[in-house]
Amino acid sequence: MRIDKFLKVSRLIKRRTIANEACDAGRVMINGRVVKASCEVKVGDIIEIQLGNSGVKAEVLTIMDSTKKENSSEMFRYL
Repeated sequence: MRIDKFLKVSRLIKRRTIANEACDAGRVMINGRVVKASCEVKVGDIIEIQLGNSGVKAEVLTIMDSTKKENSSEMFRYL
């Protein structure tokens, strides 16, 4: 799954356009490497997002094409 879609489906970022913009600005990293929006995400990858002054670090646990809001937190684990 593409990183921009994963960020939206998992609700780490609320909208896919914002996820795209964050990737284009170099604020999204997978396993310590800056990535573009089209980069593929796999189970076990570590995602780091820098938004404003705060940052988020999470590990991918599962990949789902769609999910309900209540179940979206099952897709990742905060580190």
